[in-house]
Amino acid sequence: MDDHRIVLIGGGHSHVLVLRAFAERPEPRVRLTLVSDRLEAPYSGMLPGHIAGLYTRAAMHIDLQGLAARCAADIVPQAAVGIDRTGRRVVLADGSLVPYDTLSLNIGITPDRSSVRGADRYALALKPIGSLLAKLDEAFGGAGAPTGPGRILVVGGGPAGVEIALALRARLTRGARQPWIGIATGRGLVPRLNHRARSKLAMILARKNIEVLSPCRIDEVHPDGARDHDGRWIAADLTIMATAARGQPWLAGTDLPLSADGSVMVRSTLACTGDDAVFAAGDCAELMGEPLEKAGVYAVRQGPVLAQNLRRRSRGEPPIAYRPQGRALSILSTGDGRAVAAWGDGFAVEGRWVWWWKDWIDQRFVGGFSVR
Repeated sequence: MDDHRIVLIGGGHSHVLVLRAFAERPEPRVRLTLVSDRLEAPYSGMLPGHIAGLYTRAAMHIDLQGLAARCAADIVPQAAVGIDRTGRRVVLADGSLVPYDTLSLNIGITPDRSSVRGADRYALALKPIGSLLAKLDEAFGGAGAPTGPGRILVVGGGPAGVEIALALRARLTRGARQPWIGIATGRGLVPRLNHRARSKLAMILARKNIEVLSPCRIDEVHPDGARDHDGRWIAADLTIMATAARGQPWLAGTDLPLSADGSVMVRSTLACTGDDAVFAAGDCAELMGEPLEKAGVYAVRQGPVLAQNLRRRSRGEPPIAYRPQGRALSILSTGDGRAVAAWGDGFAVEGRWVWWWKDWIDQRFVGGFSVR
């Protein structure tokens, strides 16, 4: 009997957990292949800390090549651009094909800049993280350099936008010049968090001279600023988009069932609603009947279930269900060695010890993939 070929596209949080699970307990008669054009996987939870200067670049990345070697997985260092579902083959950027018996997608999302004119040309996007870091270093004259734009506009008032604004304030505090930093948000500040957390973050932003422009829905981005829905002009030397994202564009050509934002529709087993041979997890997936926030905590929780279901499919066994937690803990770094934690409808705390808590969680996660 031939080996069952499991192909993983992307090195996201769910897939690194799959690779580690197969390294710790190899599956007989299974051949793993990782398709990824990046050999390091950034851990998004540590991105604001890195921008603020609290982590090195190496500290926030997982070595995919080393992890793949631990579980004897083949690694294909290319981007996937399509799926031949009839022939069960992945199409690579150079036109070559990788056959599969079971396929899993954990490829994240891409910023949706289509609704804001000029954003694709004149604004930085939070993802892919590698591109963001390179462009920030270029804008600021290198990591830790005290130079950079005099006015920075962050578009989006969710957790990502708030953390990036605070991280940039911390990074640029070292310089003699203090740039203006503003957050433009159409729906208020961190609307998914409870009132106490929102109040704490609003006070922190005010204390650090970060202006919150709300309601402020950006319609156009230019090289020297942005214009909102009401015609107001906001001068900015650097604009960063931290707004809604959507699925990778190439998924539209796969005929997989997709949600309105281009995410792959999956059942509770994380298998695609239209193809039992295809799984998806993390931000690139949407759970049918229970759409989840695009947050790393869900990708991490899905990882062990995905690993089990990939094994079970290779054995011909029925899959198990992923049950998302009702509430998720949110911890936002404030860039200065402190953090704000929020849980449910009323719990919110802030302080240095909250950062230590977040730091312990994040470093424990990334450290769990180090090559031993």
